[in-house]
Amino acid sequence: MAVLRALRAAVLTPIWILQLATTAKSFLDHPLIGSRRLNRIGLHKARVQIADRLCRWRRARLARHVPREWREAFDRDGFVVVENVIPELGFPELRDALLETQWEAREMRQGAAITRRIAIDPPMLASVPQLKRLLDRKEINALFHYVASYRTTPLHYIQTIVSQSGGDDPDPQETVHADSFHASMKAWLFLRPVEQEDGPFTYVRGSHRFTPQRVDWEHARSLADPKTIDRLSARGSPRIDEAGLEKLGLAPAEALPVAENTLVVADTGGFHARGPASRSGERVEIWSYARRNPFFPWLGGDLLSLPGIAERRIGWLWQLRDRFEKQLGQPWTPVGKRRPVDE
Repeated sequence: MAVLRALRAAVLTPIWILQLATTAKSFLDHPLIGSRRLNRIGLHKARVQIADRLCRWRRARLARHVPREWREAFDRDGFVVVENVIPELGFPELRDALLETQWEAREMRQGAAITRRIAIDPPMLASVPQLKRLLDRKEINALFHYVASYRTTPLHYIQTIVSQSGGDDPDPQETVHADSFHASMKAWLFLRPVEQEDGPFTYVRGSHRFTPQRVDWEHARSLADPKTIDRLSARGSPRIDEAGLEKLGLAPAEALPVAENTLVVADTGGFHARGPASRSGERVEIWSYARRNPFFPWLGGDLLSLPGIAERRIGWLWQLRDRFEKQLGQPWTPVGKRRPVDE
């Protein structure tokens, strides 16, 4: 067995080294990223600092395309809130077209919440031309690019969060966390109002900045035995409590209840969470996501963002994970055609 382990390590070590220059983040599953010996001499800290410097350099080159008010709000807080993002007369038509139609859907349960996702794909874009016009708007895409720090087309879904649906396990999304050690973009265009009782998105203002205190915190957590901390932190999505935020000079996470037709765009390299819902209900939104290799120095070059490819990626990804479920895992279960707000 020892010989086989040594042979496996010899074969895989070049791959593990190359993965250090990617989004790979698991201290639990990656022998170099999780090496306390390497992290004591600064491996994880160096990855954080290099990714941050490149992110800030890319954003500086993208900044001129973003409306000033949005850019300043993001630079200060780590998120942007845009109310009435769709013209008032056009919003009900778009909302009803999306919510009153059945689409192929998938679902996943986490604790007491069920998440339903419907891919925004070519058939939906052809059926709802108002949606295509929205996703093609230059100023919105400029904001997406700035927050993601890349000219890349996000994955777009119709997403429904059904809260208080039963189950004893806690919802891991309700614990304040960062998605990774580097910037990434998520956006929510809320199709219905979200009040405090509905479990709104929460964010720690200013936590998207990798200050010296944040870098030191990242270094300290890289020295922990990944087998002794919670699994999601060990796999690279670190959790933090209010005492930890206070040590970083940050305020507690702030809930963001919103009216319908409100767009929220955030850097989820900052600390955030899904707020706990105190009543049963549904939160429904157009949900967008972009995360790219943080170590590229260029802005574009994403072949998967090309028209004709970008809008088909979700279907391809789901099919790939269905085909190789044992190797890749597939948490998203097909549930047939559903309206976003079906029971």
